Amino acid sequence: MRRDYREFLCHHWATRPWEERSQATKRNRIAHLEKNVHISGSVSYATHSKKLRHELDCAPTFHELLDRTHKRKQTDDYVNESARTITETYDRTMADRYVEGTPQPNLDPEA
Repeated sequence: MRRDYREFLCHHWATRPWEERSQATKRNRIAHLEKNVHISGSVSYATHSKKLRHELDCAPTFHELLDRTHKRKQTDDYVNESARTITETYDRTMADRYVEGTPQPNLDPEA
């Protein structure tokens, strides 16, 4: 990492608003343990996306990436109800936005 980037981040992370936000998210993680169920460990979404691109020979869709990172391999079940709800909501929104036959983007951030 470039030195100036690192210095900027260290300064940013030392600010009061960042510290307050950090403490709030720590409290939320502790209070809502059921929300902290990820199966991808320390592997980033970018790395998962890159691996999927290689496997599929094309860019993965949001749905494919979400399934890879939020489904259990043994049972093909979502890790929690929140992951299932996100997937279903995204699918419905995409179906509403893009009529059949219209090309859909791999990711629609607005959806």
